[in-house]
Amino acid sequence: MSSTQRPAPAGGAGTPGVARRAAIASFMGAVVDWYDFFLYGIVAGLLFGDLFFPDASPAVGTLAAWATFGVGFLFRPLGGIVFGHFGDRLGRKRMLVLTMLIMGAASTLIGVLPTYAQAGLWAPVLLVVLRAAQGFAVGGEWGGAALMAVENAPAKWRSLYSSGVQIGASVGLLLATLITKVMSGTTSDAAFRSWGWRVPFLVSAALVIVGLIIRARVEESEVFTEKVAAMSENDRPRLPLIAAVRSNPKGFFAIIGLRLVELFTFYGVTTFGLAYGTDELGLNRDSLLNVNLAVGGLAILTIPAFAYLADRFGRRRVYCWGSLVGVVSAVPYFWAMESGSLLAIVGCAVLLVNIAHDMAVSVQQSLFTDMFGPEYRYSGAGVGYQLASAVGGGFTPFIAGSLVLWAGGGWSLVAAYLAVGCAISFLVALRLRGDDEAGARETARRPAAEGATA
Repeated sequence: MSSTQRPAPAGGAGTPGVARRAAIASFMGAVVDWYDFFLYGIVAGLLFGDLFFPDASPAVGTLAAWATFGVGFLFRPLGGIVFGHFGDRLGRKRMLVLTMLIMGAASTLIGVLPTYAQAGLWAPVLLVVLRAAQGFAVGGEWGGAALMAVENAPAKWRSLYSSGVQIGASVGLLLATLITKVMSGTTSDAAFRSWGWRVPFLVSAALVIVGLIIRARVEESEVFTEKVAAMSENDRPRLPLIAAVRSNPKGFFAIIGLRLVELFTFYGVTTFGLAYGTDELGLNRDSLLNVNLAVGGLAILTIPAFAYLADRFGRRRVYCWGSLVGVVSAVPYFWAMESGSLLAIVGCAVLLVNIAHDMAVSVQQSLFTDMFGPEYRYSGAGVGYQLASAVGGGFTPFIAGSLVLWAGGGWSLVAAYLAVGCAISFLVALRLRGDDEAGARETARRPAAEGATA
């Protein structure tokens, strides 16, 4: 991908106050949406097989629970298309309020959903519908939140200001894991299986109220109001997604390859690793939840640190190193799991999540949105991002669980799967050139109104 194929980078439009408010609102929205989305994965791995698919064997029931987890990812591209289309035509802020409302409603309803024993077949059907609604909502969240932060950020610190979108995701994981751990540790196993697991989902309603208050105070992106909304109807693309793909088809599909390192490492550790460790290796559930807490808490520091380095030394360099760390850490992680040493598990989880994963996500907001012009940026970056989630994220636990069954309970195929995904991301990142490599240092030298043509 050469720099001639790409539009001028976004950023530098907002005043310092606007930039800070946009960054905080993007962060808080990410906390709410990803708390709900990650919470489902945590509880699905622990309980949903028994509660919603009790007639299946334990292994098949777990796979069925992973399948419902993956349904959310299948609907993420649809959310990206719908919210991206209207976000490019009506504005970013409206869509971000709507995504939060849908996500909060779906999660709260999961908290009161009857189980298979109470409602029969309707229980898993309704579970799938609500998980699909979660996926649809989060499908529109990342693109809008990333744009609000990037388009208002100072030109030379776009990765740092927009990294709050991913820090919010880590805080969401931290909160989801913490409240699940609290409920699991303070109730009996029978109480947790009966009603304790519902409490974290019901907490979502309070988080949504806080998030909506914060987002209501943020202005629409200046890039949208001054460049896109000011365009005549004839100049604005009627189908922003089609225009985005035509403008930079290589960039659109590069996003998918780039995201594999992020998706495989994160869900391999925080979701699949939790279930594999408890079900196959007999490790303590609370101990593995502590691993999630450790990596989620550390990410609050590592993500902005890597974003700062990317703004200083280049995004491509940071992405390549993160991908390589993912390749070499896959096997050691499963060695650590097999050893049962909590210290070793935490160390390897940090390598996969806080180094490999966090290096990648620290720059994705500015890197991906730079690939498209402002009039179709929400659609182009958002749909590319969510399509990658459907391809490489949602079914990672399901695929990994299937590979374990295929290998007779062993982890070697899962480790290979994880390492290959990271290697693909490394190769794609290695091919990025021009201002993908130089990051925001070149952005500061570019006129803000430079053409956005492919």
